[in-house]
Amino acid sequence: MESVASTTGLGTQLDDGGTLETVDATAQAATGNPTGEPLWGLQWDMPQIHLPEVHAVTTGSPNVVVGVLDSGISSTHPDLATQIAKDKSTSCLGGMIDTAEAAWNPTTSDHGTHVAGTIAAAINGVGVAGVAPGVKVASVKVVNDDGFIYPEAAVCGFIWAAEHGMQITNNSYFIDPWEFNCRNDARQRPVWQAVQRAIRYSQNKGVLNIASAGNSNVNLQHKFIDSGSPNDGSFPVEDRTITGACVDLPAEAPGVVTVSAVGPTQQKSYYSSYGQGVVEVTAPGGDTRFRTGGSPSTLSDAILSTTFNTVTKTNGWGYKQGTSMSGPHAAGVAALALSAHPNMNRPGFGSGYDVPRVPWSRVNGLRLRT
Repeated sequence: MESVASTTGLGTQLDDGGTLETVDATAQAATGNPTGEPLWGLQWDMPQIHLPEVHAVTTGSPNVVVGVLDSGISSTHPDLATQIAKDKSTSCLGGMIDTAEAAWNPTTSDHGTHVAGTIAAAINGVGVAGVAPGVKVASVKVVNDDGFIYPEAAVCGFIWAAEHGMQITNNSYFIDPWEFNCRNDARQRPVWQAVQRAIRYSQNKGVLNIASAGNSNVNLQHKFIDSGSPNDGSFPVEDRTITGACVDLPAEAPGVVTVSAVGPTQQKSYYSSYGQGVVEVTAPGGDTRFRTGGSPSTLSDAILSTTFNTVTKTNGWGYKQGTSMSGPHAAGVAALALSAHPNMNRPGFGSGYDVPRVPWSRVNGLRLRT
């Protein structure tokens, strides 16, 4: 989906909303060990974050619920059907609550299904292993059928998650129609104000919000030119100088954990935005171009997870890449840390949860602080 994954990185567009390649998964006997899942050998991202060692300590607690603010989660997927907290799932499209199962399932995009699989795909002898297969995920649908995430849906999502006991949210998107909302622009300032208030409300309710840094390959710390907003035809596209008054929402909102992406070599993915003082942590997001110099792509260097074909209405597994894929790795690690240490507190944010410093550093052995 364009709004979740627009990029100008290295001259070609990245689209993490579309499945790059599908993979067959043959069912095997469940082992209770992630390495026993049929497609484990294709999940380079999980050994990179030391998942087998972590699962020796915990696979996560069902008392921990991660809200997946995205395009919906397939409730019939064999790797996810047991993982979804249906009583906490809803559609927030248009800022309106609709808890019907059909409303929070995917309609035009399987982006949210892929994200959910990275967080919590079950260890059940089918398909892939999630980072935290013992926790639950809730589908909070904020992406409309045209692929846009408008402020009223995002605000609704943050508040719903806060009021329904979700300790963590994953936000693999930016809020449309401006990739960067400028507080000194009268058209955009209300977006900043509304989203910031919703996030602050959720933090005061104890929610840790995690967001993707974006796929525009820009240094979020410095000035640059944005030539792609607004992206929905509501106003003419403008060339805007992005200054300190402009922020990527929700990634740059105060208190949100911002995640950039790396590939199998643990170097920054070609598309990933970055920035000292903006990005807190990096995690596997895939990089299909690095090892080949860009052509041809190495699809297996993307992230393998659960998928849903919205045309044929069939479930499967496939590759996507983007900071949309790195965010759920971080959300899964946070869910594991909270499962192991349920009394974590986050200083300065009321009853919220601390960013687990040791597990974050193990996401891939480095932090984007330089």
